[in-house]
Amino acid sequence: MPITDPQPARSAASGPGAPLLLTVISASVRDDRVGRTIADWVATRTRAGHADVSLVDLAEIQLPDDRLLRPGGGGRTSIADQIDASDGFVVVTPEYNHSYPAPLKRAIDWHYGEWMFKAATVVSYGAHGGRIATEHLRGVFAELHVATTRSTVGLTAPWNDVGPAGYDAPEGVDVAMDRALAELTWWASALRQARTERPLPR
Repeated sequence: MPITDPQPARSAASGPGAPLLLTVISASVRDDRVGRTIADWVATRTRAGHADVSLVDLAEIQLPDDRLLRPGGGGRTSIADQIDASDGFVVVTPEYNHSYPAPLKRAIDWHYGEWMFKAATVVSYGAHGGRIATEHLRGVFAELHVATTRSTVGLTAPWNDVGPAGYDAPEGVDVAMDRALAELTWWASALRQARTERPLPR
């Protein structure tokens, strides 16, 4: 099951005056990973912006067999309602072999309408900041009508900044994170209003 914070997921029909619901997605499923620690830090920074925040850890969920996946999305999964209710996403992903990990692609592909006309930003990490993974995600999200922010965050060798208290962001990373979150909340708010008041004809 997805790991979420204590705040309940809202219905996708929540009114425009409700706080934004932003979901942090931790993409790495490896046993020896720093992704979840970084995702916890990201969730804390995001929550400081007065949004409702939940966290989905892909290492904690199990998606159906891919043989059941249909073009344009699959059946309901354990995180489908969470994605559907969200106004925006912060994807925390490593870069593996110049791209993002397969479990993240599966989580994206298993959903379709749930992603549409939302906003997303990316926190990538790797030996060189994981920027190529971010650029690969832009193209995939564009196909799902997800607007990705121009500002993103790339963390170089963040495992060197993890201690008993969690991730200790180096100088300047907090500023970059807040800039990306400011863009994300702007896009998420604008797109929620558009989805509610003038949805795109299908």
